[in-house]
Amino acid sequence: MNRRQEFLTEVRYNDFLAYSDETKEFWANNTFESDTPEQEASLRATHFKNVALKKLFISYTSGLEIASLVPLLEELITHYEIRQEKLSLSENIVDISPLAIDDWLDEYEECIQVISLCILLHRTDLLKRFVVLFNKAGYDGQDALYEDLLCKVLPDREDIDDWYHEVYTPLLQAIYADEKDEASDLLAEYCKEWYPAFKQASWHDSHLQGDEGSYVGYWAFEAGAIAFLYGIDDSKIDHMVYPKDLVEYARNHQLSNKPGCSFRCWSTL
Repeated sequence: MNRRQEFLTEVRYNDFLAYSDETKEFWANNTFESDTPEQEASLRATHFKNVALKKLFISYTSGLEIASLVPLLEELITHYEIRQEKLSLSENIVDISPLAIDDWLDEYEECIQVISLCILLHRTDLLKRFVVLFNKAGYDGQDALYEDLLCKVLPDREDIDDWYHEVYTPLLQAIYADEKDEASDLLAEYCKEWYPAFKQASWHDSHLQGDEGSYVGYWAFEAGAIAFLYGIDDSKIDHMVYPKDLVEYARNHQLSNKPGCSFRCWSTL
């Protein structure tokens, strides 16, 4: 295991892989406690979305080859679609968002992490499927970082000066910095402030729980996506949460494109 963060042990990694298989078998024959069948289906969809997200994260943390992450990302996007569908039926809200990104910082972070993974893995097709879930819920044109990530990849995005969560201010400032060194410094500042900002998240300090805990990795994928999209020099950034090799992968696999297109949309790798 060529792990990308030192906190992940081989025992923890293997235990999680076993759990991800066992939970499918268990819930095939059991039901979540709920008041209605629709609520049970929503709880089930949320559970499997969370497992898929953690599997993608822990696979990257463990040192898996980057190209092998793509099928995991494909599976994850499908789980978000199922989650949205089941939540909609449970809450009786047609276009409900699968994540409350305006209210909850950790859910916003999850959203932009997935967006960033789609960008860095050059899967614009998956990005479109994911983003439509939030656009239908009314989140388009509301948050600057959300739009600044998407505007380089998807057409007709909006220029917004407001954003939901203050922790992302240095990252947004890095995009619009006048000097290259300033942009790099702001990117480094964001990485430094990232982990402390999420002290209320359920995954914070999970590495302290040992092999029986829930740690799957701490990654500011959005910092990498911004560096990639906006050409920010990250050569001096050596922070644990910065996915440097994933950014390098994105740069090495970037192709020359037709005018108006930023990335090649790969259906397969």
